[in-house]
Amino acid sequence: MKFGKKSVCVLNVGGTRYAFPGEVIRDFPLQRVSRLHACVTEKEVLEVCDDYDQDSNEFFFDRHAQAFVFIMLYLRSGKLRFVPGVCALSFYSEMLYWGLGSAHLEFCCQRRLDDTGYSEEDLIMRAEDNESRSEVEVEKGSGWLEWMRRTFEEPGSSVAAQLLALLSVIFVIISMVMLCMSTLPDWNTAKHNTVEEHRIVEAVCIGWFTAECVVRFLVAKDKLVFLCRPLNLIDVAAITPYYVSMVMPGGAGGLSGVAGVTLRVLRMMRVFWLVKLARHFLGLQTLGMTLRRCRHEMATLAIFLTVATAIYSALAQLLEHGLDPDHRNLDDRSNRGGDYASIPAAAWWAVISMTTVGYGDVYPVTVGGRMLGGLCVVSGIVLLALPITFIYHSFVQCYNELKLRSARYTHTHTH
Repeated sequence: MKFGKKSVCVLNVGGTRYAFPGEVIRDFPLQRVSRLHACVTEKEVLEVCDDYDQDSNEFFFDRHAQAFVFIMLYLRSGKLRFVPGVCALSFYSEMLYWGLGSAHLEFCCQRRLDDTGYSEEDLIMRAEDNESRSEVEVEKGSGWLEWMRRTFEEPGSSVAAQLLALLSVIFVIISMVMLCMSTLPDWNTAKHNTVEEHRIVEAVCIGWFTAECVVRFLVAKDKLVFLCRPLNLIDVAAITPYYVSMVMPGGAGGLSGVAGVTLRVLRMMRVFWLVKLARHFLGLQTLGMTLRRCRHEMATLAIFLTVATAIYSALAQLLEHGLDPDHRNLDDRSNRGGDYASIPAAAWWAVISMTTVGYGDVYPVTVGGRMLGGLCVVSGIVLLALPITFIYHSFVQCYNELKLRSARYTHTHTH
């Protein structure tokens, strides 16, 4: 690598060559290009670019040539816009590759990017997936380990994966039925009469989930990432209590106090195994993607409800309790004033009123309180409707995207 004052560095982007003095590379506005100056060995250079010719001091980048032209125009003029005729997401992936973000775009192009429904993190993940696509293609035929990984992680990849997914769903349903039945009053009597059958069913279900979790861990590409995933943590937390109860002298009843309560709480976490069905059903995948993309809208909705709840609960406490020094509302017939004795107590009424649930267990009895209640209900409808519109459109977009992706994936692996 030659970056001296008299040396010339050539950037070859998609077949278009750009020549720069070597000293310019160090302070080049594009982060990926400036990283070349810190590279010492050829291996470090190849981590930044796709190829390097030492004789001509030429760095090759297998990227979109026309997109890089517009990025270079941005460095000269200070204005960055999308390339006409090029997908906005594709151009944004090029921007991320060279070290630019959405903040560098003009306002009109930022709005166009926002209309795609992708968050900044989603777009970055898509760009990283594109970077590693060629490596993944090579690994597809690398042997049984990759086949095992795809079979357990991608239910639509093969017939074996579909059968394995179906079997997993059946075990989840059986486990949920057993969990629900265990809370019935007559369950202990039935369990005592058929103790062996219940033990066998529970052992088979836990054995399946344990084997599935262990195999998925062994074939995972990144073990640390696997352990940090929420669903995998739920698997471990739900499976562990069974083995703890097996080693205790008295079984599940061998623990008492805090340890026993903790064990029962962990066993109840089996209900979260239903979330694993999202791997097999498009609707649950759409829900998860929508919540992830709309987290800012969800935070806005939570802020709206929190602020409004604080205001209405304070006013309700004042009208129903604070202005009644003789506590005349605390009669034997209604006892309503006690429900507004404090602002936290009145907050329950504010929440169920703003969400238009209205259980009827708490309601105002004074004229001022009823007027406040009507205003609370109307404002709750308005506040809930404002961000929900964006969430709805995001849900539709996510559903169509996942449906199209599933169709493409099925077509790719069946032809």
